[in-house]
Amino acid sequence: MMRSLYSGVTGLRNHQTRMDVIGNNISNVNTVAYKASRVVFQDIFSQTISPATGANGTTSGGTNPKQVGLGSAVASIDILNTESATQYTGNTLDLAIEGDGYFTIRTGTSTTYTRAGNFYTDENDNLVTATGGFVQGYAVAADGTVGTTLQNITIDPSYTNVTIDETGKVNALNGSTKVVIAQIALATFSNTNALEKVGSNTYRPTVNSGDPTYSTPGNGAAGKLKAGALEMSNVDLASEFTDMIVTQRGFQANSRIITTTDSMLEELVNLKR
Repeated sequence: MMRSLYSGVTGLRNHQTRMDVIGNNISNVNTVAYKASRVVFQDIFSQTISPATGANGTTSGGTNPKQVGLGSAVASIDILNTESATQYTGNTLDLAIEGDGYFTIRTGTSTTYTRAGNFYTDENDNLVTATGGFVQGYAVAADGTVGTTLQNITIDPSYTNVTIDETGKVNALNGSTKVVIAQIALATFSNTNALEKVGSNTYRPTVNSGDPTYSTPGNGAAGKLKAGALEMSNVDLASEFTDMIVTQRGFQANSRIITTTDSMLEELVNLKR
């Protein structure tokens, strides 16, 4: 009887975690490039009352094992890296990625990655994120040769008509001459689900995500850029509200397990009276 009590407790904890994740998804329904998360449950080990037996010739057949489960646990909290819609903004420095790539951001000695492309220029004319992180890319020589070392992207204020094309080239006019100022770089990972969220729409690699592979937009799986647009959140409100109802009912059902078991224990105690 006590097993059902503790099984109910594990169910309560897990559904509480699932509700926390759902609440966070809903709160980020309008967050640029936000990727929703989901909670997956699994059963805990089972207590074997009697093992399986094999058939004994023609005298008796085999029997199945008898087991009692001991509750549930959270198997994983996954990031759903599904494609989401893009919203046109018309802002020259707004960028959306059509592919699996991530922008590379440098803040101090830390490097993080993001799909949120709402970029700006700071007082030193560096291309930065909303929180001041430096967008990384490659320098471009006068002859058009692209460098190989990641660095901050600086847009000289003397240039005019600055635009960014789908391949990540930062173009501008130097007088009447069109020049390429810099080349934006994108990073890809072998296992994007293993990236760790660190806030401010950014991620960092983990031991299970693999190291970043850098390339220019339009090459491989990194994808192309869409200028003047932003990637929207992939949160599906209809799905989240449905999951919220199911989670609430699951929480209530596990609560009922505890109260029912408590009533049975009370009856057992009252047998002595």
